[in-house]
Amino acid sequence: MSLSYWSESLKDKKEIQCDVCIVGAGISGLSTAYWLKKKDPQLNIYVVDKSTLGDGATGRNAGFVTCGSVEHFNRMVGKHGEKQALDIWRFAEENKNLLEAELKLSEDSSLEYEQKGAFSLAAQENEFEELKNVSEFMMKHKIPVEVLDETAVSSRLGAQGFKGGILYKKDAAINPIKLLKKIRANTEISLLENQEVKEVKEEGSERLVIAKDYSLRCSLVVFCANGYSSALNNYFEDKIFPTRGQIMVMSPQRKFMEGPCYANFYLDYFRQLQDGSLLIGGFRQLEADTEKGFSDHTSEKIQSALHDFVIKHLPEFKNSQITHRWSGVMGFSVDGEPMIGSLPTDPQIFYCGGFTGHGLGMAFHTGLQLSRLIFGEEIPDWISGKRF
Repeated sequence: MSLSYWSESLKDKKEIQCDVCIVGAGISGLSTAYWLKKKDPQLNIYVVDKSTLGDGATGRNAGFVTCGSVEHFNRMVGKHGEKQALDIWRFAEENKNLLEAELKLSEDSSLEYEQKGAFSLAAQENEFEELKNVSEFMMKHKIPVEVLDETAVSSRLGAQGFKGGILYKKDAAINPIKLLKKIRANTEISLLENQEVKEVKEEGSERLVIAKDYSLRCSLVVFCANGYSSALNNYFEDKIFPTRGQIMVMSPQRKFMEGPCYANFYLDYFRQLQDGSLLIGGFRQLEADTEKGFSDHTSEKIQSALHDFVIKHLPEFKNSQITHRWSGVMGFSVDGEPMIGSLPTDPQIFYCGGFTGHGLGMAFHTGLQLSRLIFGEEIPDWISGKRF
């Protein structure tokens, strides 16, 4: 964000000295802080955010902890080649493994963590044929999947109007805000909320991060703003695009849905929460042009489409009341995969972003890779920002 003369003229900002200043208190920012502290417990790390902990995309998503990426596995192979597609899939698998090992997810019932897999459903015969081809390809690579016919989809998910689907057996779901608080509780850092960063200045060997009420003097800055990356630096304007996603929640019914679901080639998604409520999101394709940018408003067209989907495909909820509507700004990268690196113009400013709707499925492992990069270690080529 730019800084006006009037703001700059205020001289009463409190100055803080630290080693690292991380901009963004979402899953990528907290994950990066976690792994940096694990590598060097002596680091004095401050995390600053323009709002509060998890108020960006992390606290506004559906809570899917999925393997893979933004597209069906066969399409990943078509885009990246077989080796890289497998590398990306295994990377996401390791993300979940790291979360479980480091944070003991299964031992903490407050996190609402469930590993029941995630279903990808096909309303059309051609998509079901593609899903069956996907499953064969994945089984060849020992990725555990299961094919479901129309009857199985209906009995296990209570979903009507689908030709069939496949179950990705290793996927999971969680309460994203509670996950973030768990990472925060396990990471010795200082957190400054409601402190929008206006500018980063170079002052010799140090960097001065100017926020609303503070100036943070540090050796290293890390941008972890994901969808808001281009607001911090124009380097990201043609690499990470702010993209809005909308969600609706409906009042509880009996628990009947086995696990979270995707539909329509991953564009739409729904899950039944632990209290029996239904969470459903997606349909941004209906307003593709206007679902870009930093605004987090909801729109009548997409919210109506979400409700119509429920009436058509999830009849158990046809008489439920809508209890919540919201949206969040995600960061979509050029090729759909996250990117980490340092700015070409300043090697003391690192970054992490571009999760393309899969932050929970990739950011914890990405934070580990960013910490390795900062400490001069090698990282996978496909996640490096140098690929652009």
